[in-house]
Amino acid sequence: MSMPTDPTDAHWRVVPCAVLSDAQQDWLTRGGSLTAHLRTLGAVTVDVTREAVSLPWRDEARALGITPRTPVWLREVALKVDGTPFVVAHSIVPLAYSTGIWQSMRRLRTRPLAELLYSDSSVSRSALASRRLTARHPLYRLALRQSHDVSPTLVARRSVFERHGAPLMVTECMLDTLWTRLATLHGPHRREHARAYGHLSSHAKRVVRGEAK
Repeated sequence: MSMPTDPTDAHWRVVPCAVLSDAQQDWLTRGGSLTAHLRTLGAVTVDVTREAVSLPWRDEARALGITPRTPVWLREVALKVDGTPFVVAHSIVPLAYSTGIWQSMRRLRTRPLAELLYSDSSVSRSALASRRLTARHPLYRLALRQSHDVSPTLVARRSVFERHGAPLMVTECMLDTLWTRLATLHGPHRREHARAYGHLSSHAKRVVRGEAK
């Protein structure tokens, strides 16, 4: 039986915080593979920083419908563009599934997790949820290992992938280097995504009011 999973809570929201820049709102709500989006900016490499048995963060346990003491398989990587870290990713799966349904996650090495998630039609994905992070959050501290010169507040997004009822959560923290690179670029795709984001925001508000079907 599938466990109840939901990436949203009081801090992780489907609609990004209104004070964020257009670029931040854009990248926090982009569907598909984040690795593929990064490849439009340069050559992407995956630096695996940790793979181990661990415990979920408290907000992760709630999202996956497991207890905080449930062991998980953890994979942490830095996604680099032309050698510069742009994103820090933290992925977990209940340990029992890491040797069963999601065992391929253990064999990725330096290949991106996207190769596993987007090549299998049996994998479904939840809505994306995002939030701002400060130094109190463990993901922020993870980002500091890649760059000591970071803003007091970072932004991150997460979603839950399911395969045959087994959940895998991916959380991605975007570093200041990404926004610096984007600031030098211009293109019509931003305006197109802004229109799509406006529709997402409107729909989410209708859901909250109970108007959407």
